Amino acid sequence: MEAFLVSTGIVALAEMGDKTQLLSLLLAARFRKPWPIVAGIFAATIANHALAGALGAWITSVIGPHVMTWILAGSFIAMAGWMLIPDKLDDDDAATSKGHLGVLATTVIAFFLAEMGDKTQVATVMLAARFHAWGPVVLGTTLGMMLANAPVVWFGDRLVRKVPIRLVHGVSAVIFLLLGVAVLVGVQ
Repeated sequence: MEAFLVSTGIVALAEMGDKTQLLSLLLAARFRKPWPIVAGIFAATIANHALAGALGAWITSVIGPHVMTWILAGSFIAMAGWMLIPDKLDDDDAATSKGHLGVLATTVIAFFLAEMGDKTQVATVMLAARFHAWGPVVLGTTLGMMLANAPVVWFGDRLVRKVPIRLVHGVSAVIFLLLGVAVLVGVQ
C-alpha cells in the first residue's frame, strides 16, 4: 500500500505544470470532448508507466542492492533539482490530428510520446526500483497522472490559473530530496 500511495502522491505533485498537463489543456481546448481525452490519457499512461515500471523492476534484478541504493538516492536527489526547472510544451509534443485520427487516438499517441523521458516516467522507473512493487507503483503513478490531468481537461484554464505552480514544484522537490536522503540513511 505504501508503494501505491507514495507513487500516487509524488506523480500527482510532479505532474503539476508538466508538459503533459499542458498537453491536456491544449487537447481540451482543441477538441472540447473531455471523455475521449481522459480515456486517451489513461490508456497512454498505463502503457507508458507499465513499461517504465517493468524497467525499474528489471534494473533491481541486474544491479546489486548496494549499487542500486546509491543510484536511487542520486536519482531522487537529481529529480528534486529537475522539479525546480519549469517545463515547456515542445511543438513536437503538441502534435494533434489533422488527418483521420479521432480524439481518442490523437490523445493516446500525443500523450504517450510526450511522456517519454518525462519526469513522471523517470519517477515511475525509480519508484518501481525502490519499492520492488511493479503493480502498485504503476497503478499509483497512473492515478497520480489522472488526478493531475483529468481536472485540467474538464476545468482547464480556470484551474491552472489558481494553482501556484512554483509552490507545487517546490514541495515536489522537497519530497524527492527527502526520498533521496531516506534512501541514503538506509545505506549500511
